[in-house]
Amino acid sequence: MTDASRARSFGPAAARYAGHRPSYPPELFDALEQLAGFPLAGARTADVGAGTGIATARLRERGARVVAVEPAEGMAAELRLRNPRIPLVRGDGNRLPLAGGSLDLLTYAQSWHWTDPARSVPEAVRVLRPGGALAVFSNDPDLEYGWIAEQGRRLEAAFGPGWYVNERPQRSQGGLDFAVRAVRWSRRISVEAHLAKLSTHSLFLIGRPGAQDFLAAERERLLGLFSDGVVEEAYVVDLRVAVRP
Repeated sequence: MTDASRARSFGPAAARYAGHRPSYPPELFDALEQLAGFPLAGARTADVGAGTGIATARLRERGARVVAVEPAEGMAAELRLRNPRIPLVRGDGNRLPLAGGSLDLLTYAQSWHWTDPARSVPEAVRVLRPGGALAVFSNDPDLEYGWIAEQGRRLEAAFGPGWYVNERPQRSQGGLDFAVRAVRWSRRISVEAHLAKLSTHSLFLIGRPGAQDFLAAERERLLGLFSDGVVEEAYVVDLRVAVRP
C-alpha cells in the first residue's frame, strides 16, 4: 500500500469521513495556545491537509482567521459543502501556496504523515512570522482502554503493524524544537458509528483483502461485549508545537 494509493482512497469516502471521524476537545486548543504563547483569536492561521475541515472549523470557532489548505478534490469539495465560509486553497505542506512570513500559526491535524519533513519543515519556517508557531496534532487510540488495545492487536494480526499510519515530527527538526503535550478525551457512540469510523481508515478504503470480513467479525464481537450497543471511544491527542525563532 503506497502513500499515493492511501491518499487517493479518501476522496470517494469524504462524506463518510466527515460524518464519523472524531473532532477535537476544547482542552486541545487551550494547550495549543499555552505552548504557542498567543491566543487563537485573531491569529492568521493555515490548516494544512485540512481534509473535510474537522479541525479547521474548531480553529475558526476559537476565533482564528483560518484558511484551509487541501490537495484532494473530494475532500476539498466536502469541506466547501460543510464550511462554506472558510477560505480554501489547493495545495500541500511540501509546497505551500502561501506568502513568506504571512502566518501566526500553521496547523497539521492528522495530516503530517502525508508530508516529507525535509520539505515541509522549511516550508513552515518560510510562511511563519518570527514568533509564529507550527502545531501538529492527532487523535490516537488510547490503549489504556482494554477493548481498544485488544482491537488494535486484532488489526495488527490481520493486516500488519502498518495499518495505522501517523508519523510525528521529531522533538528537534529543521531548526525547530517541539514541545509535546498529551490531551486525553473520549466520546460515547454506537457500535455502528464506531465501525463506520474505523472503515474510513485507508486500510479499509483501499480494499485490502479481508477488510470487510474483519468489520463484520468486529461488529459481532463488540455487540457481545457492549450489550447496549454503545462504546466509549477514547483518544490521546498528541500535540507538538514549535515556535519559530
